Amino acid sequence: MSDLQKITGDNWEGFLHAKTAILIIERNDCQACLSWSKELESLTLKAPINIGKLNLDDIGLGRFKIEHNWVSDIDVLPFNTIFVEGEMKEHWAGGGLERLQNRLNRYV
Repeated sequence: MSDLQKITGDNWEGFLHAKTAILIIERNDCQACLSWSKELESLTLKAPINIGKLNLDDIGLGRFKIEHNWVSDIDVLPFNTIFVEGEMKEHWAGGGLERLQNRLNRYV
């Protein structure tokens, strides 16, 4: 798998407007997030897809949080989203490679 890209206040917009992007939202103190990141290392993708992690504890994400106000409703981490050309198509909480691949297959 390709490396997970760190999503910041400077690069989130371009990242989300890629043809297909998987955005994983996490926090520093989330053990489930760490486990999910390790599990993602074994993911093999059949198509070029951007995969990135956004840490809600990072500074500089104000504009992202304003433009994506659904972030304030997240209560379970990790939180996964699939964006296609800037539009969120899927979202769910938790890990699971099979669940990710099944949802991703709808778009690639």
